[in-house]
Formats: sequence, C-alpha cells, structure tokens
Amino acid sequence: MGVTIKEVAKAAGVAPSTVSRVIADNPRISPATKKRVRKAMKELGYHPNVNARSLVRSSTQAIGVVMPSSADKALQNPFFPEVLRGISAVAHDLEYSLLLSTGETEEEIFEGVQRMVYGNRVDGVILLYSRLKDKVMEFLYEQNFPFVIVGKPNENTDTISHVDNDNIRASREITEHLIELGHRCIGFIGGSKDLAVTVDRMTGYEEALKKAGLKAKKDYRVHTEFLKSGGRKAVHELFSLPEPPTGLVISDDLMSIGVINMLEEFGLYVPEDVSIVSFNNVYMAEVTRPPLTTVDINIYELGAQASKCLIEKIQNKNEPAKRIIVPFEIKHRLSTQPLNEETSKRA
Repeated sequence: MGVTIKEVAKAAGVAPSTVSRVIADNPRISPATKKRVRKAMKELGYHPNVNARSLVRSSTQAIGVVMPSSADKALQNPFFPEVLRGISAVAHDLEYSLLLSTGETEEEIFEGVQRMVYGNRVDGVILLYSRLKDKVMEFLYEQNFPFVIVGKPNENTDTISHVDNDNIRASREITEHLIELGHRCIGFIGGSKDLAVTVDRMTGYEEALKKAGLKAKKDYRVHTEFLKSGGRKAVHELFSLPEPPTGLVISDDLMSIGVINMLEEFGLYVPEDVSIVSFNNVYMAEVTRPPLTTVDINIYELGAQASKCLIEKIQNKNEPAKRIIVPFEIKHRLSTQPLNEETSKRA
C-alpha cells in the first residue's frame, strides 16, 4: 500500500488540500510550507500520481525529444547522448520526464510526432535537427504546439524558438586555421545538404576560401552520413582525385575518426600528410590518435538551453520565440600542422 496524501499532510502538519496545492505548485502556498511538505513527501517516499495530475492540470509533465533517424543509428554519434544529457538535466530539475521519438524514415518520424501530439502524450517537443521542408516542423508550427529546435529553422526564424551555434562563423574560423598553416587545397566533408547545420558549415568554409582568394572546388565537397562509415566513404572520393586535398574541414568528429582510419589504408597519415579540423568536440576527439583540432560547440549547453526554453514556453503560452546562440570554442590539438614541401608537391 502506497503512502497517501493524508499521511503526508499529517507528517507536515497541514491539511490534505494544502499538500495537493503544493504538488500543483500553487503560488498561494508560502515557500516555507512548500519546503515542509516536500520534505515530508521525500521522507515518506510519496510520489504524486502523474496521470491524475495531468487530468487536473491538462499537463503530462513530459516533453518529447525527436531524433533525426533511428535510435540505433543516431546514438552511434556521441553528439546525441550528450545533448540528451543536457535536456534531461534541466527537465529533471523542473520535474518533467522525456519521451524519445525515432524512426527509420522521415515518414515514421512524422507519424511518431503526430501520435505524441494527438495522443496528448507530451506538453512540448524538442527537435534535434533542422531539415529543409521538414514535415514535422511544419506540423508543429501549424498546430501551434510548443516546440524548440536544436539548430536553425530554414524559415519562420523569427517565430520559431531555436538553440544553435554560429556555425557559419565557426566554420569560417576553423577553415582559416588551415589556410594560415599554408594549405590551399582544402576539402569539405559534411552531412546531408538538406540539414541546416551542413549548409551553414559549408557556407563558412566557402567564405574563408573566398576571403583567401582560393577557389571552392566542387570535387572537394563530399556529403555523407554523420557516422564513422561516412568518413571512410568520403576519403575514397577525395583521395581518388588527380589532385587530392592536403587539408580537410570535417563537419563531425565521428566522421573524422572514419577519415583517419581510411587515410591509413591509403598510406596517408594525419597530420603528416593531411591536416584535418572538425566539429563538436565529443569525448572521443581528445583521446583519438591524433587528438582532433575541433570546434567545441558546447553540446550539453545546447540541450540544457533547449529544455529550459521549451518548458518556459509550455508554462507560459505567451512566451515569445527565442533565438539562443551558444558560444563555441576552437580546441587546437594535434591533427593539423603547417603544410610541408613534400605534401605540397603531392598536391
């Protein structure tokens, strides 16, 4: 038999109705009384009936988190566990649970979100991606359902809350690092071209080349999955060219590890033969050999800010749309070096 509200009320020295108001976080109850009641709840091991609370408050106390692909594929990339850690930390503090939604196809992802919204399973949604002409984003926007994007929406940017980095500037600066080291043949390996993050990072790369008077060669751009296998595929394409690059801007650390492994099969080594720079600064970036020069995009903070922004929106329907830019920092490690004469001749 579970602990009842009456037992909590008796232990805290208040009426059962006061306990109910504390559970509902009624602003009329004083902080001291709330503290006393919550202490009694904790000591007695009392847990409110979430289903009953949601009926009264028209709230599920849950937020949906939508992955860009199936869980087994997405969770191979350390970005997603880390951003989920940030989301869940804030959600837990504010007494919200998470409902994760995935799918093998865009249609499956869309159907999963529809079930969450129409089934009243969540109070709001966080999208862990931003894709061109995305049905999910359009659906949530049309339904006027609370949602936040980790990334940058491709339209309605002033009316959709989103949390992002300045990916154009970050990519420009990391590309300039390779140019300053003497590299002139610089390739770009990114994710799908319908992802906003890929477009922004490619834009920054091209801006840096243009500023340095270098041509952005179409053959030097490869788009693949944000996976280790994607990096391996890109190496096949780039290093089969008559004039392969001596430097690479890679849009994701996991792809970079695949690049390093595949380059070794070509008899090339980082940074002696090819300098590479990357993005995300996941935990593997520092322990891989060589450690990666990469853009630290503060993944945890992206998740934490998205969670906080969404819950504020849930609790106040009139909360205006927000554009939150999380700072980045370039971590200089050992995957780059000045262009040497031998590599320059090869290029």
